[in-house]
Amino acid sequence: MTRPPMWYAKWRTWLIFATIVAIYVWAFNGLPFDGIKPTAWQITKAVFRGLFHPDWGYVYLPEGEDLLRGLGETLAIALLGTTISVVLTIPFALWASRNLVKTRLFSGASTFTLSLIRTFPDLIMAIIFIKAVGPGAFAGVLTIGINSIGMLGKLNAEAIEDLDMGPSEALKACGANRLQTIWYAIVPQAIPAYLSFALFRLEINVRSAAILGAVGAGGIGTPLIFAMEGRSWDRVGIILLGIIALVTAIDWLSGSIRRKLVQGR
Repeated sequence: MTRPPMWYAKWRTWLIFATIVAIYVWAFNGLPFDGIKPTAWQITKAVFRGLFHPDWGYVYLPEGEDLLRGLGETLAIALLGTTISVVLTIPFALWASRNLVKTRLFSGASTFTLSLIRTFPDLIMAIIFIKAVGPGAFAGVLTIGINSIGMLGKLNAEAIEDLDMGPSEALKACGANRLQTIWYAIVPQAIPAYLSFALFRLEINVRSAAILGAVGAGGIGTPLIFAMEGRSWDRVGIILLGIIALVTAIDWLSGSIRRKLVQGR
């Protein structure tokens, strides 16, 4: 096979670079910018003032909704939604794995379904479920659960495709059926990656659940929006601090577990 001439490779590199630059110029030119509002600096100072002088009395209120209840609901939404997704993603991941499903029609259909699910943003899917089941935490759980299938299914399918198929072939040679082959050869190899992806998705879902309340899907996002609309910046500050603490704790815990799974300890 003959190599392309040097001038062709050089001009191809410059053409790709010029195309990328043109795309960025087009994208920035399309952004509407009317200048910074006169009140922007005042609002920014008010938000930071709320962060440094938070409403500690809102942490726990015996008579009504408070920070701890809101964070607890947010965590519950993320946990239940992630549990739904890690269960429902199993058949999609198996069907989308090209080394398990030799018929491209079936594996392609599953891959297309996972891609279709990933195209829906969290907030759009939350609005759809709110219209279907009403506002509240249940809509948030459905949003997290269904929306997470797209990413988890893709990651798990790719992990299955990268597995060593030697044990599977050995079991087939011994007369094992398809279900036994999957259970004894595929599942033991896929479990560490499967659990690692589930924990990684839990980190993302905690962040997503914290903002789903903006459209009425439960969680701490609802009181945050109300506090911002009412310009209660001290309450905004304590809610933001609570979200930061919750997300940091979940990231640290899931990261530690994932490292042990990857290292096999």
